[in-house]
Amino acid sequence: MRREAVRAAAEAFVRLHHHENPAAGPPEPRLAEVAEEISRTGTYRHTPEELEFGAKVAWRNSVRCIGRLYWRSLTVRDRRDVNTAEEIAEEAVRHLQQSTNGGRIRPYVTVFAPDAPGRPGPRIHNAQLVRYAGYSRPDGSVLGDPVSVELTALAQGLGWPGGPGTPFDVLPLVVEGCGEKPRWFELPDSAVLQVPLEHPEFDWFVQLGLRWYAVPAVSDMRLEIGGVGYPLAPFNGWYMGTEIGARNLADTARYDLLPQIARLMGLDVSRDRSLWKDRALVELNVAVLHSFERAGVAMSDHHTEARRFLDHVAREERAGRQVGADWSWIVPPLSGAATPVFHRYYDTEQRFPAFLHP
Repeated sequence: MRREAVRAAAEAFVRLHHHENPAAGPPEPRLAEVAEEISRTGTYRHTPEELEFGAKVAWRNSVRCIGRLYWRSLTVRDRRDVNTAEEIAEEAVRHLQQSTNGGRIRPYVTVFAPDAPGRPGPRIHNAQLVRYAGYSRPDGSVLGDPVSVELTALAQGLGWPGGPGTPFDVLPLVVEGCGEKPRWFELPDSAVLQVPLEHPEFDWFVQLGLRWYAVPAVSDMRLEIGGVGYPLAPFNGWYMGTEIGARNLADTARYDLLPQIARLMGLDVSRDRSLWKDRALVELNVAVLHSFERAGVAMSDHHTEARRFLDHVAREERAGRQVGADWSWIVPPLSGAATPVFHRYYDTEQRFPAFLHP
């Protein structure tokens, strides 16, 4: 980003920060400091208060997130001075342990060093801090999660020996420190809370051996605040059940479990008109919600979260702010028309600060 663009983005952000935080005083003194630093270095350093505000507003502006009602509750961990792969891996583990909170999941973001002119910031190659491995087999099939095949191969190429060979082997972190080559780091069991899945009515369900991890900490999104880009800012809220039950475990490009579940339910899978996919999908989501609740791990359902999102929209509109949203992400992948978010359209403009997808 050219200095003129950085300066313009910085000015917009500083004015926003001071407008929404009157206790910070008038913005002009800070604007002068920022302009001088950008002229001298091509970038500038956010104050801790700016970083916290920017990260929270980035969540508020996340057009694909339905759970933004609680954006003010985000805990921001400032780790901008952590640069080595080993230290980054340690901080990622602490992020997971603190956000897991014994199952009472708390929203967290850990912000590492930004990109600077001639000096890229650190990166984690994992899309999420916790993901299951995907092992390619000679026949073209995949053991585990197909979305992880590339990362699994990368980790193994770096020396990771692989896990025990189950469909739910936790991947190591592949970390690239500032000016370093990628290295892999095993996640300790203490950092990865997993929930075994069972069904409240189907005794056979537990024999499937399914599980899922408790904290969806996204680690491949870029945090943009006022012209400064943070390529590594792992961020988590808590799961909505359909993310696991209607996507991760159900998508044909992921675990593709609907045919197996439908057969075990005794459904006619020979024709779509029997709606076997729909019925199996509902029961898979019942199992996910039931299991997380029984394990004492925080999770929301799509009906409740849809109502909460419209509460968020109303609250933001009262504050004079427009809410951007991507309809295809906000509408749940199960029973969308039965939720209130289905029956309206949204402003699609991406506002800043923001978490940006790769």
